[in-house]
Amino acid sequence: MRIAFFGTPAPAVPALTAFVDDPAVEVAAVVTNPDRPAGRGYKLTPSPVKTAAQDAGIPVWQPVKAREVRDDLRRLDVDACAVVAYGALLPEDVLAAGGAGFVNLHFSLLPAWRGAAPVAHAILHGDTETGVTCFVLEAGMDTGPVLLAERTAIHEGETAGELTARLARIGAPLLVAAVRGLVDRSIDPMPQDHDRATYAPKINPDDARLDWRGDAVALHNAVRAFNPVPGAHTTFAGERLKVHRAIPVEGSGDPGVVTVTGEGPVVACASGALRLDEVQPAGRPRMSGADFANGYRPGGQRLG
Repeated sequence: MRIAFFGTPAPAVPALTAFVDDPAVEVAAVVTNPDRPAGRGYKLTPSPVKTAAQDAGIPVWQPVKAREVRDDLRRLDVDACAVVAYGALLPEDVLAAGGAGFVNLHFSLLPAWRGAAPVAHAILHGDTETGVTCFVLEAGMDTGPVLLAERTAIHEGETAGELTARLARIGAPLLVAAVRGLVDRSIDPMPQDHDRATYAPKINPDDARLDWRGDAVALHNAVRAFNPVPGAHTTFAGERLKVHRAIPVEGSGDPGVVTVTGEGPVVACASGALRLDEVQPAGRPRMSGADFANGYRPGGQRLG
């Protein structure tokens, strides 16, 4: 089986590796986003998928717009294409150049959480179960027919970053099986129930601001959902304070006001309270809640 692989960030690497390690698969080309500035020096940095492809000796294409690869993809004469978090919409003429079709690995149980941030939204909304879905790409946003899916529980306290990494590992062999099933027609694509669809739009930094007038459990879910990016945050002494880890605890008081306990700072919410276990003041490295309490003396102050 001859394929092209489309993907960009680290969660796409396990699937690429699964195809590379399969002796019955030839990865003819990898398509990924152009190198982006990163780090303090804003040095142009390749995507994790590009690095993995180069290590495997696979040709890498980095179009500014996906349509630029259409003719080259036709000439490759692939059996199908695999997609994991490529980072751009693929136009219909590109989809038509992909052999039997493009199979996308999505980190939710479709039709739940269609869109750019399915893992974050699942955690944010308190879901206890999620999964991965392999489906055939079409013009709509995550609307194509499903080939394979696998469920998994969301672990207590699991962050979006941790869950995404785990789903990437679960989905890698599933995507290989789904592409093979599409090519040899051993799997019949099943239409989604569009009436049951929910949506997971991209999350921006403003969405990740903690509102202490909320419920402590909901705020705990928000901290998990926005870890590692964009990072849940509040303000302390007029500056941003990122909250990386927190846990709901019993408590009451004026929402946003901090009480320091033996286990660290506890912030009152409209219902319950949230203990801050790992935070990051502006311009400083991450630190435990206890170290923050000892160094910054937040007791009695209000987070905003």
